[in-house]
Amino acid sequence: MDAVALPEAPMRERRVTWADPRAIARAGQGLAGLDFLRALIAGEVPPPPIVNLMGITLGEAEPGRVTMRMAAGEYLYNPIGSVHGGALATLLDSVMGCAVHTTLPAGRGYTTLEIKVNYLRAVTEVSGCVTAVGRVVHAGRRQAVAEASLTDEAGRLCATASTTCLVFDLPASREERP
Repeated sequence: MDAVALPEAPMRERRVTWADPRAIARAGQGLAGLDFLRALIAGEVPPPPIVNLMGITLGEAEPGRVTMRMAAGEYLYNPIGSVHGGALATLLDSVMGCAVHTTLPAGRGYTTLEIKVNYLRAVTEVSGCVTAVGRVVHAGRRQAVAEASLTDEAGRLCATASTTCLVFDLPASREERP
């Protein structure tokens, strides 16, 4: 098969900066999950690196519910000309995990055990900013279940997701260990 010649076009560039993720994690260790997320939204704590890398904007956080937005920029495109499903899954995983985080007291953490995503329509620059809403379905002592929806700027449903998270006690910080 012959190679396809692409028209000459200037290369695009995206610069990403971020704060020390270890310092961000330390800032959150003494806070309940909801308080930590609200501090992130208020800019009192810098966002985690993934937020800057993906172009995510933290929206709202209330008990059991979190909203985030992301521009459907071409820097997130896959080879077929739409936002990569992994980028959308990352946004969905983030809102679901953070929704779980809002239910946790200081000293407790979580991690994703599994995630399922249903892609319902392609997301492109024409979609505008997409909005993801994560909601807790069950918050137990050892595990939590959450769901999320992703809509485009016109309000059309683009994807749904569900997750199970493991909930656990955070290890003591190095300063607190004997």
